[in-house]
Amino acid sequence: MHHEPASLIYPFAQPPAFGETTEVAPGVLWFRLKLPFQLNHINLYLIEDDGGWMVLDTGLDTDDCRAGWDAVLDGPMKGQRLSRMLATHFHPDHVGLAGWLHERFGLKLAMPRTEYLFSVTARMGSGDMTGEAHRAFYHTHGLSRENTDAVLGRGHHYLRLTTGVPPSYTRIKHGDAQAIGGRDFQVLTGGGHALEQAMLYRPADRLFFAADQVIARISPNVGVHPVEPDEDPLALYLQSLKDLRATVADDVLVLPGHGLPFLGLHTRIDELLSHHDQRCGAIVDACADKPLSVAELVPCLFDRALDAHQTGFAFGEVLAHVNLMLGRGELRLETEDKGVRRYRGG
Repeated sequence: MHHEPASLIYPFAQPPAFGETTEVAPGVLWFRLKLPFQLNHINLYLIEDDGGWMVLDTGLDTDDCRAGWDAVLDGPMKGQRLSRMLATHFHPDHVGLAGWLHERFGLKLAMPRTEYLFSVTARMGSGDMTGEAHRAFYHTHGLSRENTDAVLGRGHHYLRLTTGVPPSYTRIKHGDAQAIGGRDFQVLTGGGHALEQAMLYRPADRLFFAADQVIARISPNVGVHPVEPDEDPLALYLQSLKDLRATVADDVLVLPGHGLPFLGLHTRIDELLSHHDQRCGAIVDACADKPLSVAELVPCLFDRALDAHQTGFAFGEVLAHVNLMLGRGELRLETEDKGVRRYRGG
């Protein structure tokens, strides 16, 4: 979802330039690295620590991201020490350079257990994405052979954009107090976009590091994948949003993984909840006259041209809505013609 929420306030009108940092709060620096996707950047944060700076997320293993790190470390952070790193979740743009940072600076990694283990599994098992089980998953939901090949090929490439994770790590979990530079940050975790995505909350300073769980101008991808074809990640994500609304104060500065920092957390959560309700309604309307497969529903929710990378995300997101609505009785499986499942509302 791309739009400009008029009700949000953006204290920093422009992101930091390449190789520069912006102080967003006392002891918190923000910088960006370039990504080779439509979502063309990731926000990284440095939090002042005992004798150095803790790194929050890492960037992809690409020449651009490594160059971005070098520019920051040779520029505004020259002479400063990196003390350790925390990766919020397993997606390669957030953990892709963890191995590199560990080898280069000896940084220890903190991460939720499920996210760490999935990082290891994804890197070791990425070659299996071309297997018949994965192809059958997409065929069952109506994706053409050509598009299936494109999606699987792109996914394999995406998972390779990582240097891996260090061989050992420190587990963080929901409810932990994470001490950083004499300040305690509350660790919150949430499912849906990832498995156990970590966020950091500092009520006394009105700071909320939201990772990808709450972003201002886009809704984070919540998708179903071939490994767990019947999972319901959207239910987990919606519950996480409701939990965040009840736990995190509305007046925090939200520091997201992408986009600009903003004020108006509760408003944005309400917008995201409404967005997914509207998407469920659009699926019911599309299936009212005839049953449709997930692949046939993709253009009903995404009315623009999609490349292979975007098609994979869109397909998984539509299936997440379908699985949620099946569980709530809002959709039913009506036909399974030639191995392709089609759904009707009601």
